[in-house]
Order: sequence, then structure tokens, then C-alpha cells
Amino acid sequence: MTADLYNQEAKKIGTVELPDKIFKRSWNADLVHFAVQAQMVNKRKPIAHTKDRSEVRGGGRKPWRQKGTGRARHGSTRSPIWIGGGVTHGPRNEKKFEVKINKKMLKGAIQTALSKRVADEEFKVVDSLIIAEAKTKNIAAILKNFFEKNPNALIIAEKNNKNIYRASKNMKNVKSISADTLNIYDLMRYKTILLEEKALETIKTRYGTV
Repeated sequence: MTADLYNQEAKKIGTVELPDKIFKRSWNADLVHFAVQAQMVNKRKPIAHTKDRSEVRGGGRKPWRQKGTGRARHGSTRSPIWIGGGVTHGPRNEKKFEVKINKKMLKGAIQTALSKRVADEEFKVVDSLIIAEAKTKNIAAILKNFFEKNPNALIIAEKNNKNIYRASKNMKNVKSISADTLNIYDLMRYKTILLEEKALETIKTRYGTV
């Protein structure tokens, strides 16, 4: 299949070939959902942590004798039922939330997401994205050519295009990544994809086979 090729002024200057294996897959909502969930969960770093009764300071001595006081029997002031005692079943920072997803599934999910964007006409290939300085106004001027207002776009640029990455950092609902760091969450998070032609070659190499 082919797609229109644009310049930075959003004028059509030709066409590019898009491999069917990557850009013409049928939609698989379950696969995409699983891949997005896996990426989000695997980013999670547990911080909340509570001490159990073995970790709380003090409480080594029995608070009072077992019998004869009329009070309930206790062996330690660090029991979970005491104020200042340990916590039962509280959050622990060593808990693992990792979700495993194999390479074939992840590739398939990214291919499916790219195909969805192409089918919905939310995918544009640009011959090159070049700005003299890493200024927000420079990237905003390019996006203005493609969007009437309020752009919501994921820019996939060449790996060495550092000015584009820096210039888009302060823009709301706009993110720039390289084809090497392409991920399923960003593909689904942003409404439109602007793909630099040189980055397309990287995608063909990485995702051309399942």
C-alpha cells in the first residue's frame, strides 16, 4: 500500500510505500489492550511500604504477666492490634507488578496500532522535519500547517533529530520520539502520527516481521 508524502508546509510532494505486514493488519483490541496494560504496569515502581511486627522497633518484653491482672493477654506491644505496632497485610515496596509480554505479541500490537492510524487517516509521512533551533515556536509553526488548532500528535523522527525532541517538550498533547523508542502506549495516546520519512526505514526493519 502507499501513503501520501508531505513536506513541512503540509503540501503533497509524492507517495511512499508502506508494507502491508506493518500497516495493513486487522484491528485486535484485546492484543492492543494487553500490550498497553503491560507497558503501564511494568513502569510502576512501588514506593508505599509498611513495617510488619518483626520490623517495628521495640516490643521485645512482654507488657504484663500472662495471668492475674484481669487484662487481655499480650506478648508484645508491637502486635498489629496495638497503637504503634506492626501493620498486617500493608503495602510492601518489594512487591512485583511485572507483566510479561513476548516479542511477537508486542510487535503485533504495534503493527495493529499503526494499521489503525493509517486506516483512520490519522497518519502522515513527512519528507523531513528540520528546524534551525530547538524552539517551541519552530515546531509549533510546522504543526500549524497540519492542524487547524490544538494539535494532538505523536512525532516519530529520525534518531539524531535532537532539535525536534527538545522543541516539542513544552507543547501540550505533542510528543516527539525516535523510531527506536516507538511504543504502544504513545501510539494509542496521541490522535495523529507525524512520521519522518527516514524514521520509516527503521520501523520497516524492526517491525517488518512477526
